[in-house]
Amino acid sequence: MAEAAAARLITKIVDAQAARGSASVVLTGGRNGNGLLAALAGAPARDAVDWARLDLWWGDERFLPEGDPERNVTQARAALLDAVPLDPARVHPMPASGGVYGSDADAAAAAYASSLAGAARPEDHGAVPVFDVLLLGVGPDTHVASLFPEHPGVRETERMVVGVHGAPKPPPTRVSLTLPAIRAAREVWLLAAGADKASAVTIALSGAGEIQAPAAGARGRARTLWLLDRAAASGLPAQLYPPASA
Repeated sequence: MAEAAAARLITKIVDAQAARGSASVVLTGGRNGNGLLAALAGAPARDAVDWARLDLWWGDERFLPEGDPERNVTQARAALLDAVPLDPARVHPMPASGGVYGSDADAAAAAYASSLAGAARPEDHGAVPVFDVLLLGVGPDTHVASLFPEHPGVRETERMVVGVHGAPKPPPTRVSLTLPAIRAAREVWLLAAGADKASAVTIALSGAGEIQAPAAGARGRARTLWLLDRAAASGLPAQLYPPASA
């Protein structure tokens, strides 16, 4: 799944750069997100991307000190970012704890929202850029980014970024895009691999509400793509499978 997703992402970035001169991608962490980045690092076609014309954002972050090994940006740098010639000014990690915002995740979220608003163009018609691809890992409980079932963040309809407190998985304090920000993307890709994701995938694709199953509310303006392996897709009814290719 990671290799297939990486190949798709390379194609999408190259196409966007050819059409508009640059591309923007929102990264996700976790097992599946980092697996995709590692696959991209090893892909023979990775040099087709003009890395200096790529903007990178994050869908969520663990509100931990800069350089903490559990931060998504730290893991992304190890998996891919340090190995490709990115423009540092176009890499936009979420703020760390202990910096200018101290332990205030809400202030860090507001600052990231301001950065997104500053990058939005008039033609985007909103408070965030229209991302080319926004990547999301799907948690076993159906969470995406750091939007957890029934938590306040998944109910947010106005703010683009929120501080998350009391998350049901460690660390409890995080920063996350909201569903309105996620839905600004042209394409939203949801990644799920492994038998432990099968229940979440089935729930999200079977008509669940987004408050109870946040993955059900993650969709793109032009396309919503679920990238699954056989184990993650094992609980889906037959009518949800794409037709077999010749």
